[in-house]
Amino acid sequence: MSERDIGLEILEGIREIKAFKAGQGELKSRELSEPSQPSEIRHRLGLSQAAFAGLMGVSLRTVQDWEQGRREPSGPAKSLLRIAEQHPSVFLNLA
Repeated sequence: MSERDIGLEILEGIREIKAFKAGQGELKSRELSEPSQPSEIRHRLGLSQAAFAGLMGVSLRTVQDWEQGRREPSGPAKSLLRIAEQHPSVFLNLA
């Protein structure tokens, strides 16, 4: 695998933004779909609420609140739920 040049990537990104603001070119964007309900994802992974909470980096109470509809997952949690749903093997390798 080749080494990334983060500085160069940042500069290229800045150039793209400047070009877009000047009316030249388009920015790349992506629409992310909402993940399934946390309980559905957890059941597909075959995990207990406690194990799922541990992998998500949240408390058991938070997972229970999500599953009971008392709370909604935040932005970072939604990202982890997408990974768990779309790439379960990657998520389960953390266990």
